[in-house]
Amino acid sequence: MKAKIFVTRKIPQAGLDMLADRFELEVFPHDRTATKDEITQGIRGKDGLLCLLTDNISADMMDAAPGLKVIANYAVGFNNIDVAAATQRQIAVTNTPGVLTETTADLAFALLMSAARRIVESDKFTRAGKFEGWAPLLFLGQDIYQKTLGIVGFGRIGQAMARRASGFDMKVLYYSAHRRPQAEEEKHGVEYRALDDLLRESDFISLHVPLVAETRHLIGQREFNLMKSNAILINTARGPVIDENALVEALKTGKIAGAGLDVFEREPQIEPELLQLDNVTIAPHIGSASVATRARMATMTAENIIAVFDGETPPNLVNKEIAKK
Repeated sequence: MKAKIFVTRKIPQAGLDMLADRFELEVFPHDRTATKDEITQGIRGKDGLLCLLTDNISADMMDAAPGLKVIANYAVGFNNIDVAAATQRQIAVTNTPGVLTETTADLAFALLMSAARRIVESDKFTRAGKFEGWAPLLFLGQDIYQKTLGIVGFGRIGQAMARRASGFDMKVLYYSAHRRPQAEEEKHGVEYRALDDLLRESDFISLHVPLVAETRHLIGQREFNLMKSNAILINTARGPVIDENALVEALKTGKIAGAGLDVFEREPQIEPELLQLDNVTIAPHIGSASVATRARMATMTAENIIAVFDGETPPNLVNKEIAKK
């Protein structure tokens, strides 16, 4: 008999086709986030689960499917899954690292440029019929070239941001929990700073850290007080890395000049005051949203699931402890 896989939402067809060739597939039929009860019901009697970052997978949900062998996350992050509970139950947890690095860095830099040059404000202004001709003080923004970019978190995406900044002749600082060897810093053309110093020195600050206990509200009122008044903050990492209430206050009072956000603290809910501010550019969590990248994420997720049922270690196993048992 074929193993049974539950998919919590339709993903690009290439991945679904790979799975349908091997497994009995059930895809949640609605184009929305499934509720906890819907996922729990969906995985009953199933052998595998393909879920999204928006699906919170808890221990009690796993217990509803005692035959579950794999939880394949269609995302790089996996803070939505109780990995410890999965490991305890010998359930493989997988993700899709690497594939969205360049696409997410593209968006982060696009947000940086949009916020710096006030593109969204200018677009709204022009569409509203308010443009009456060139004016010396119309929508003055911030220069990007030869400015200082501070990158918080220097993994794959942080490094990709550094590469993009080099094309604008920017000075690039980075902060990471673990400082990189000097040879690696020289390769990327970056300088290490303690977080407080990076915040003080940077014209643009881009966040690229995972969401863990230590990074929740990493940027709050204290950190905003350290930033330059012309600083622009970019977040394509995870929403709770920023204290949104403190961000609103910083934007309203001019502690910083602007922000570009693709993720939110209580996503999909957004702090209402953020939506009223002109000096913040907002995108609906589209960091990896290119046709090619999302399709590759789908096939990677399928490859992880197939490997588990072929008795192999999946290419992107998160809880590597289970492979040793």
